[in-house]
Amino acid sequence: MSVLTVRYFAGARAAAGTAEETVPAGRCLDELVGELAERHGERLAAVLRVASFLVDGVACHDRGTPLPAGATIDVLPPFAGG
Repeated sequence: MSVLTVRYFAGARAAAGTAEETVPAGRCLDELVGELAERHGERLAAVLRVASFLVDGVACHDRGTPLPAGATIDVLPPFAGG
């Protein structure tokens, strides 16, 4: 079975309760975000609404494009500081 690896950083990690998880492949980013929000609840859903996403290290701007099997998705909430 093909999977995607989802890695959570900073506030996303705290909201998800884990640093990393795998999910079945065969979806676009919007579908994945919806599934993750359902799985982990409103706290993560709030973070996902403002997060940026990297797909295999590249910023994802088209959330409707199918994610490639085996990809790593990084969930990056807005960072404070400077």
